[in-house]
Amino acid sequence: MTDLRSRETFSRDLRNALRPRYIDKHPFMRLLYKGELSKKQMQAWIINRFYLQNNIISKDAAILSNCPLPEIRRIWMSRTIRREGLERPPGDVEGWLMLAEAAGLKREDVLAARCLPGVRFAVNDLVNFARRASWLEGISTSLYEIPAREELARRIESLRRHYGWIRADGMKFFLSRLAQLDRDSQVVLEIVMKHCTTREMQDRAIAAALSMSDVTWSIHDAVYMNYVIEDRSLLDSL
Repeated sequence: MTDLRSRETFSRDLRNALRPRYIDKHPFMRLLYKGELSKKQMQAWIINRFYLQNNIISKDAAILSNCPLPEIRRIWMSRTIRREGLERPPGDVEGWLMLAEAAGLKREDVLAARCLPGVRFAVNDLVNFARRASWLEGISTSLYEIPAREELARRIESLRRHYGWIRADGMKFFLSRLAQLDRDSQVVLEIVMKHCTTREMQDRAIAAALSMSDVTWSIHDAVYMNYVIEDRSLLDSL
């Protein structure tokens, strides 16, 4: 039987698997980092990315419903409550809406907006994966967050440097996530390392993280194709 990876080896293999498919490599994000997105393109990104943010709770609920272990449910419920902002507002969804307002969008428009079909398909597929898969594979999709801190810090710096028309209070969501990412990702890693008792289970955990990477890549593919390549009107979504 192939030996289990150590924590260090697992983290290394995970990062190596994610690196070529991580969102910082996407051409849309490269434009964002360089300050080359128009206001319309940035707003389109915010609107479509909100669909993922607003459906994370559905993914987490599926994980909770599939998990038979009370200690894991408590950990995941605590994380969900915090990210929903029930203990300390704003939560992630409210924080994203604050970003949208800071970028000149109306809250009611973002809530009512029609995201791109490719975005809807990718996010719905993620939620359905969490419903069908084991609770451990569902949680493992959040291993995607392990390298996220570096990308988010770069994103914040780029938004501040190049997109001065976005009000500073719109950064609160990203700053709060930056402060939480290390803790959140380490909690996920602890669960995965404890409960993946075979090399095959570890492989499936990495595959689940890659599926989350594919979802975020697909979201950005759709936005890039429609609002950068084709220069679609934002009014089509509002």
